[in-house]
Amino acid sequence: MTFIRLAACLSAATLAFAAPASAQNTEGNSVTSPTSPPTAEKRDHSYTHHGITISDPYHWLKDQSYPTIDDEDIIDHLKAENAWFETRMAPQQALVDGLYEEMKARVKEDDSTVPQRRGEYLYWSEFEEGKEYRKYYRRPVAGGDAQLILDENELAEGNEYFRLGAFSVSDNGRYLAYSSDNTGSERFTARIKDLETGELLPDEIPGTLTGLTWVMDDKAIVYGLANEQWRVHDATIHVLGTPVAEDVELYRETQNDGFRVDAGLSAQEDWLIISAGDNETSEIRLVRADDPTGEQILISPRQTGREYDVDVRDGKIYVHTNDEHVNFRLATASLDNPGDWTTLIAGSDEFYLDGFELFKEFYVTEGRLRGLDQIQLRSYDDPNLVKPVAFTEASFSTGLSNNPEYDQDRLRLSYASMVTPDSVYDYHVETGELELLKQQEIPSGYDADLYEVERIEIAARDGTMVPVSIVSRKDRERGGPLHLYAYGAYGFAYPPSFSTTRLSLVDRGYAFAIAHIRGGDDLGRNWYLQGKLNERTNTFNDFVDVAKGLIAKGYTQQGRISASGGSAGGELMGVVVNTNPELWGAVVAHVPFVDVLSTMLDKDLPLTPGEWPEWGNPIESKQAFAYILSYSPYDQVVAQDYPPLLVTAGLNDPRVTYWEPAKWVAKLREFKTDDNELLLKTNMGAGHGGKSGRFASIYEVAEEYAFLLWQMGETG
Repeated sequence: MTFIRLAACLSAATLAFAAPASAQNTEGNSVTSPTSPPTAEKRDHSYTHHGITISDPYHWLKDQSYPTIDDEDIIDHLKAENAWFETRMAPQQALVDGLYEEMKARVKEDDSTVPQRRGEYLYWSEFEEGKEYRKYYRRPVAGGDAQLILDENELAEGNEYFRLGAFSVSDNGRYLAYSSDNTGSERFTARIKDLETGELLPDEIPGTLTGLTWVMDDKAIVYGLANEQWRVHDATIHVLGTPVAEDVELYRETQNDGFRVDAGLSAQEDWLIISAGDNETSEIRLVRADDPTGEQILISPRQTGREYDVDVRDGKIYVHTNDEHVNFRLATASLDNPGDWTTLIAGSDEFYLDGFELFKEFYVTEGRLRGLDQIQLRSYDDPNLVKPVAFTEASFSTGLSNNPEYDQDRLRLSYASMVTPDSVYDYHVETGELELLKQQEIPSGYDADLYEVERIEIAARDGTMVPVSIVSRKDRERGGPLHLYAYGAYGFAYPPSFSTTRLSLVDRGYAFAIAHIRGGDDLGRNWYLQGKLNERTNTFNDFVDVAKGLIAKGYTQQGRISASGGSAGGELMGVVVNTNPELWGAVVAHVPFVDVLSTMLDKDLPLTPGEWPEWGNPIESKQAFAYILSYSPYDQVVAQDYPPLLVTAGLNDPRVTYWEPAKWVAKLREFKTDDNELLLKTNMGAGHGGKSGRFASIYEVAEEYAFLLWQMGETG
């Protein structure tokens, strides 16, 4: 299991705006709005590695008692930045409110998922009108009344933040194991509910950070705990009705501090699969699910740079691995000799095999061909018999959805494109029929015929052709404003999917473009490898070159491009405003990973050891130190004009700690030579994804778009 700096696409905020002249603080007292941006104090601090000394006068913004954050100077500074954000955005309140109502009107408030069978029940979830969170239901397949099994709204009551983590019903349908987080720190508390009585069992496990897997004929669950550095190094079993203090570790990672441990069940739920690994190396063990404390089978010892994952069917092991080809192969092995792998599907230069799933009568491979998602049904008996699931749009996103049963005669699929709303299909295995079960409803109205999607390629400076997915109205003025988005890290391919909020830009004459830059695995595993470690700058160059290419092709003009990215995509924003500030009309960086060098030098931070395979280890390598320093956004801030910037942070964020955006903004305020807006908004009670709740998340998008429209001169 790999944890990455991947921001939620729709993070949320519920910060109230201050009035232009005065406002009320939380105690109800009148306070004067600031008339100038806060200036962070500079305090002498420096560090030296490999004979290179770095001055860092804003280091004090990192609370030295972290993860406790109680330094009053720091809290006061963040509050001052929030006050400045509120003051500067206050005149745009009508625009924010209008965008919010517009976006909210596209949401079907009383919505539900398509029921899916697992065992003797059909399961689904619902939103009620006006509610922020879901309710989870089930009803017997044989017929009967619906049963409410979990209400997120009830769990969230009284909390500023709520997030449901694991959700796992026992095989016999008696118990629900779930976990929740009320702070945004991503340390979840696991609980078990008796679905027959509706009562919570006394079993309560704080600090979990994995799924909850049922074993021992539903008598126990397997989980992992987050340690002080927010890493999971264990797979531990809890037997229902016994003290948590008596829980037994099934596995503990002791060799590599950057590895993370996770556990799950095989397709037939007869094997517990315990995995350990980081961003480039894997090691997996099997143990009987009915005897999880028994003898474990090591599939193959870890080899640096080799990834693999496994499943088991009828005593045969299936192995998905990159050992022979960068785009992975699928192999098989026996339980008696699990490390002897025989190729079932060879690696391919054209087809990127990124996953597989086993069912009783067939198995499914998923991947990408020329950057487009592929789903392929395959026969256990005939390796040459392949049934692809075909879609015809120029750019789309599809994949297996919720298929909990091993014996399936139809597959639940998800599908969307930049003009086609989120859709749920059943694929009938026997006939190949695609049955549309549900398509996202847009109550305020939506006409797909008004829009068009293009997928083009733009040459990067080294000649590499970078795909770009673009949606716009057919009547859009050529050369008008354009919003450019990308992520570009960890092998995550940002999907060209549908967004109702995006329409608020597109309907105002914007084109919305997604740059499928290197660092993601959009065009295969090599596409990812060409954007990490010593080739990381390809990611930034691709984004800049796509922007220039869109200008050259007449899609937009210099200065009429807005851009945004979150987390590692926020790092991207930080780099490109340093290198090419003239291109951007406005930029939004959500929870941006911008203090890259300092973070990679701090082995005690939650993600750092596991991230060295992604970014390099500047502690051990002078070359890695120099290379990261050469692009780290915080370290490369210089005296120049910068475009208007909105930056967000989360005080409880364990992935990108709050001080990274805070330090970056402080340094930008010191160095920038322009009068453009620079705003920092820190969610004081949330983490990496901002505030929780579906309407709160929409509100933050409304804030973001209001900022962009304001700064781009498009508020009319």
